[in-house]
Amino acid sequence: MPAAQLYTNTPLDMPVEVINGKQPGPTLLVCAAIHGDELNGVEIVRRLRALKAIDRLSGTLVLVPIVNLFGFIHQSRYLPDRRDLNRSFPGSEKGSLASRFANLFFHEVVSRCTHIIDLHTGAIHRENLPQARASLNEPGVEAMALAFGMPVIVNAGITEGTLRCEAGKLGIPVVTYEAGEALRLDEKSIVAGVRGIVNVMRSIGMLAPLKRRSAPKRVIAEPFVAQSTSWFRANADGLFRPVTRLGARVSKGDVLGVIAAPYGEQETLLESPRAGIVIGMNNMPLVNEGEALYHIATFEESDALIEGEITAQQEAMERDPLYDITDTSAA
Repeated sequence: MPAAQLYTNTPLDMPVEVINGKQPGPTLLVCAAIHGDELNGVEIVRRLRALKAIDRLSGTLVLVPIVNLFGFIHQSRYLPDRRDLNRSFPGSEKGSLASRFANLFFHEVVSRCTHIIDLHTGAIHRENLPQARASLNEPGVEAMALAFGMPVIVNAGITEGTLRCEAGKLGIPVVTYEAGEALRLDEKSIVAGVRGIVNVMRSIGMLAPLKRRSAPKRVIAEPFVAQSTSWFRANADGLFRPVTRLGARVSKGDVLGVIAAPYGEQETLLESPRAGIVIGMNNMPLVNEGEALYHIATFEESDALIEGEITAQQEAMERDPLYDITDTSAA
């Protein structure tokens, strides 16, 4: 799809693959790299397309591996005008570059679909635990989120200008998959994403139900919905040494990490302000006071139960046929 032009007057086209099944059914859009430096989703789309199961599709599968072409080329989250594409929907034909780009994608692709899965990662130096984010009170969204098969579902509010918000106004259910870190490929996050999309496709009738005897062991996790989440920020400047890992359960007062100045012996302990599960964390050792370091989610269920489910799914991904292979056609 013609999208824009570079400074050199070279056309910049957005690859859009439309796969029509032999039988009627929903139209599912799977898109990635709305933030151009978020790469896991690009690989997820590639592996999804290679699955043999796609040959037995009902309905229509629309694949857009790279939405933000400018950002992808420049390894940047943003467009050249420094605007966030995922705050620019539904866009305008006569607005800024971000607004025009959003308008094209929204009206030519998004509005033609019945369901959407939007693939994201954390920002640079911030890693997200594989999780589904969705507004569960919106029609059709909860069923998709539960079907995805992630141990953690964040019942996230809607931000104006996002794809999830504006597509929801058209009655299109959207689930956002968050996993990994910007400018990095994470194998477990990729495998979990592919399997999650396939799970959703089965749940909405685009693929046949999976036979029990052929199901990869524990690919579909028991989902738990986070009631609230909050970021815990650095209370000092210096070198940050994490103690708590991603996906771990913490109790109020547990030490999450240590901050120390490059010179001297003084260390500041970071104590968790609440109990919950770590669903996001900072990977950059150099921090200033106030920087977000740990994203902690709270649940009604036992944190130990959720931590166990997260660990089981992570281990299952290493046994999955898709894990760390270059030929996915047999998976």
